[in-house]
Amino acid sequence: MTPPAVPVGAAPGADRSTDPYLPENGNGGYRVLHYDLELDYRVVSNRLAGRAVVTARAVQPLSRFSLDLARLQVKDVRVDGRPAKFDHRAGKLRIKPERPIGYGATFKTEIRYGGKPGPVSGRWGDIGWDELSDGVLVASQPNGSASWFPCNDRPDDKATFLVTMTTATPYTVLVTGDLVSKSRGAGTTTWVYEREEPTAPYLMSVQIGRYELVDLATGGVPQRAAITPRVRRVFQHDFGRHGEIMDVMQRLFGPYPFREYMVVVADDDLDDPIEAQGMAVFGRNHLDGRRTHERLVAHELAHQWFGNSLTVADWRHIWLNEGFATYAEWLWSGASGGPSTNAHATGWHAWLAAHPANVVVADPGVDRMFDPLVYKRGALTLHALRASVGEQAFFALLRTWVAEHRHRTVTTTQFREHAARYATGSLDGLFTAWLDRPALPPLPRIL
Repeated sequence: MTPPAVPVGAAPGADRSTDPYLPENGNGGYRVLHYDLELDYRVVSNRLAGRAVVTARAVQPLSRFSLDLARLQVKDVRVDGRPAKFDHRAGKLRIKPERPIGYGATFKTEIRYGGKPGPVSGRWGDIGWDELSDGVLVASQPNGSASWFPCNDRPDDKATFLVTMTTATPYTVLVTGDLVSKSRGAGTTTWVYEREEPTAPYLMSVQIGRYELVDLATGGVPQRAAITPRVRRVFQHDFGRHGEIMDVMQRLFGPYPFREYMVVVADDDLDDPIEAQGMAVFGRNHLDGRRTHERLVAHELAHQWFGNSLTVADWRHIWLNEGFATYAEWLWSGASGGPSTNAHATGWHAWLAAHPANVVVADPGVDRMFDPLVYKRGALTLHALRASVGEQAFFALLRTWVAEHRHRTVTTTQFREHAARYATGSLDGLFTAWLDRPALPPLPRIL
């Protein structure tokens, strides 16, 4: 029987987040500590049955609260073991517990749900849970996590995860996290993954396919890949320098922030690769035997530092993800004998000069947050900073930025204040010109 609906109209923070770009996603009334997800998925029929236990701490008194969940049907909700009233409409699961939750209290919400999962449609197309020709791909940036589990879908609410997934035995299940156990049943296999590092919901991912696992590199950070047999030969060439890329990035940015790195090559074409926590997903079209897309390999790996370990507090600050990962492409190019960072900076500065200067990098607006101008001009901002403070100070500030904010959230203001510690003069003019104003500054050059 369907429980009575929660009355419309909630207390401040009960339904909306503080993210100015996506205020309809997330909830400001609590912080999630841990997600425990038990999932059963049937590939052929695309049926998902789930049980989620969300452990959270109230940051204000709560007579009601909400979680994000799209498309799937909710069967039962309990708060601290007691049945709760709920209303599930338009991607929001609004919950009224039997007893109000006091400020600072830790509480557990259990949701049983299921149905046919599918992506969330919006201004960036379809994101989240998506069926492949033979399997599943999950790419949730920025707000597609609600396509497969109930969550507080905001980047600053990082939590730990335990994910148990059961599906047909011929399929390999890869979840962002460390594999805890794997057990066979009658035609099915159950995989259990744990993510101990605080993780934003959009960075959790599930990949299901007929994959084989191969090593990307030996020694150091465990680096593996999940591929289909037909791409094995070309993959070995195109990803053949991955161990070197990892070594360069650890030297420049500091130790890799997770236990291992997993690359998945889906047996479908993808428009763009996708980063997740400790994982990156590529399409088979990103392999051509000529390392044409190696810059994307470097870009996605760099996101493990910039975007995943250090996660933006809200989407205004996305240049801290994309500008840094783009600059990492240029750094790898120079380190591997390709065009130098100066050459990349010169080319992209000319490209930017040929396009309208109508984006403010530090606050591009929700419609422009994935604009190439944010990526390239964000990288040029770092190039200008490097030219200003010098080589030694620049890479020292990057390594300490990563170390001091490991597994936390970050803002542009924090980065500006951090960089100022490594400069002999004021950086206000540099950051104002590159980040706060749309006009393109002159090209900096590193000698």
